[in-house]
Amino acid sequence: MSTSTPLAKRILWGLVIGVVAAVITLGVGRLHPATLSTMQEISSAVFDPFGQIFLRMLFFVVIPLVFTSLASGVAQLGRLNRLGPLAGRTFGLFAANMLIAVAIGLLMMNTVQPGHHLDGQARTQLMQEYGSRAQQSIEREASQPGMSFATLVEMFMPRNLLGAVAGPSRDALGDVLPLILFAILIGAAATQLGERQRKRVQAALDTITELMTRIVGFALRLAPYAVPAMIYSVIVKVGLDVLLALSVFVAGCTIALALHLFGTMSLWLRFLAGRSPLPYFRQIRPLLITAFSTSSSSACLPASLAVAHDDLKLSPSTAGFVLPLGATMNMSGTALFEGCVVLFVAQAFGVELALGQQAVLMLLSVLSAVAVAGIPGGSLPMIAGLLATFGIPPEGIGIIIGVDRILDMMRTTVNVGSDIVTATVVDQQLRSRFATTA
Repeated sequence: MSTSTPLAKRILWGLVIGVVAAVITLGVGRLHPATLSTMQEISSAVFDPFGQIFLRMLFFVVIPLVFTSLASGVAQLGRLNRLGPLAGRTFGLFAANMLIAVAIGLLMMNTVQPGHHLDGQARTQLMQEYGSRAQQSIEREASQPGMSFATLVEMFMPRNLLGAVAGPSRDALGDVLPLILFAILIGAAATQLGERQRKRVQAALDTITELMTRIVGFALRLAPYAVPAMIYSVIVKVGLDVLLALSVFVAGCTIALALHLFGTMSLWLRFLAGRSPLPYFRQIRPLLITAFSTSSSSACLPASLAVAHDDLKLSPSTAGFVLPLGATMNMSGTALFEGCVVLFVAQAFGVELALGQQAVLMLLSVLSAVAVAGIPGGSLPMIAGLLATFGIPPEGIGIIIGVDRILDMMRTTVNVGSDIVTATVVDQQLRSRFATTA
């Protein structure tokens, strides 16, 4: 679900180099304005197009990746409808876990409002640098009617599906909302096929998903060079305000992730599993450290199963069902992060999302988090699709790519911690249920 460690270190070093070079350029520019002007021109002529190569490769895979990964996930879930109480409790807790996480993230972003730390002039320059359609998006958003049932139907079910997905022009991403609904319908329909046909459909979807994943991998190889180019260009043109906004964003995300893992999950342990949170987190501390260092839910699965069996004494059947499934779809940290990024970039561009739109964002963040599970760097094109859905320039993800690595480590820790807590809750509830019926 993340880049490899050497590549991630190179991306972080690229971010540092880009920031330091930009700060030096701004300092020199105070003494010699012509130098700053020259570097701004070079940024527009060289660094911005190079950064666009990286971003456009991500944008290429948005539509097929959303469709195939989500449809495949739904098709696979159809095999679980015979598992009764175990599946029902597991999926219910997964959904509640991710919705609560996104709600915490959005509340944090609405409270600290990192994007509003840009002054008016900096925001105007930022919108100009990322294309004239930024202002058009704001005007279009302001002219749209308020959220209603009819509006939701129109958003999710346009008359022309292909036209909505293709977008109005070659320079704009298509609408992802109807694609998400269509993918869910395709996955649901696949569950009604015979076993052989369903497996063939799922294999085809998984193959396309794997191809899109490889393209994302190609793009990430450019990241150590594209990230410093983009962050340098933004800072020398907009100024240091963007760094302040970015630091507030990282701090807000970190606090929100910690609140969900050690707050929400502690309440679940206390009231749903009857366990004391502090000794519990001490027991799973090695697992959380492993998750933080590897940034991969899948890589942590063997460690999760070992902790569940040896330390927590969970039922093998419960742990064997909940943990592998959680590693692929219970992505509360990822869902929280996606919601935070969309709201932060919207604030940075001056696009205000109403309460109804943020409610839709909660749902879409959960669906997107499920869809990108296990896909290296897959959250980036998904976030681009979410930005386009709400009329926000997708290029805005370039602002946060440099800090994505450290936040990836944190959100993976939350993902893995939530998985093991969910398995503990399900195990306790099933034990109580069977003890009552015995």
